[in-house]
Amino acid sequence: MVKLFNVFRITLSLILCASLSIAQDVHSPKSEMAEDSVSLEIMIGQMIITGIGDFSYITEKEEILNDIEKGFVTGVVLFEKNINKKSPEKQLKRTIDMLQAKSTIPLFISIDEEGGRVNRLKPKYGFPETVTAQYLGKVNNLDSTSFYANNTAKVLASLGINVNLAPNVDVDINPKNPVIGGMGRSYSTDEKLVAKHAAQVIRTHHENGVLTVLKHFPGHGSSHADTHLGIADVTDYWRFQELMPYKYLIDSALVDGIMTAHIVNGHLDENKLPATLSPFIINNILRNVLEYDGVVFSDDMQMHAISKHYGFEQTLKMAIDAGVDVLMFANMVEENERKTPKQIHGAILEMVNNGDISKERIEASYQRIMKMKGRL
Repeated sequence: MVKLFNVFRITLSLILCASLSIAQDVHSPKSEMAEDSVSLEIMIGQMIITGIGDFSYITEKEEILNDIEKGFVTGVVLFEKNINKKSPEKQLKRTIDMLQAKSTIPLFISIDEEGGRVNRLKPKYGFPETVTAQYLGKVNNLDSTSFYANNTAKVLASLGINVNLAPNVDVDINPKNPVIGGMGRSYSTDEKLVAKHAAQVIRTHHENGVLTVLKHFPGHGSSHADTHLGIADVTDYWRFQELMPYKYLIDSALVDGIMTAHIVNGHLDENKLPATLSPFIINNILRNVLEYDGVVFSDDMQMHAISKHYGFEQTLKMAIDAGVDVLMFANMVEENERKTPKQIHGAILEMVNNGDISKERIEASYQRIMKMKGRL
């Protein structure tokens, strides 16, 4: 396997050196919001994203507001259950304003708004109609892609949502994939076309002041299983081309953040760790080979591919050591105990104080996160 990866690395290096960027450059952020002296507690808090609960009307008594005020979170992720059916836009904006008001550092207010079936802001609540990535890839007209991306980004910006957990850059290797191809979430079987449309989506979001997060690294398009339910091993199905959209977009300086998949890939990690917990996949391939130094987000840490096989503290340590910067606990997966920001924060703080996680590792994530927040 080591020999196989050496061949892979050489091949990758040659292809990456020869590849041309297919998207336009954007300027680097002008500010990083970094402090000369920031407490360890604040830095750890900037690594945690959480769901806000099951309510669609927030009150001052909600625990999430206290967690934000104490600096336990860097941001929140919103779901359809957080939309008030009687007054969707008004109440969602009110909720977001209340959340931001409690934080001394601007929050990431994030949502999965890919379009099609992955769409929280549905037309039945008065929001614009969306289409799947698969539809846009088949039409293959950047004006159409820009039109739908602009509709989405404008709505997000008007509500105060500043991070879209999209676009999906998984290549459609397996059209029957239960969570990607089968749901129309991939633009194409052609990695260049995937990157081309994703680049247009990103640029359109940037024009509206909304950041984006690519997903799911190092490629979920070839999977035959759902990581929400358990292990998805793509070793026998994964294709090298699944890395290429990331390369194209990183080279184009368009990437704000990248989300890891919980998939297992024996070609990229001989230990067969889920990508989210694999230093070989994140630190070696994404950071060293692809030369990405931006923010790495985890997919939901409570998905069964992780939670059924690793303990709570163990997953935190492994993910941080692997190179994840922002840990997501959405509290959405059934049969999983809810984890509060206070619990997550306390567990990480204890591991740093015990020497199980280095303070330098926390500082590195903090700097990357602050640089991304500097773009808000």
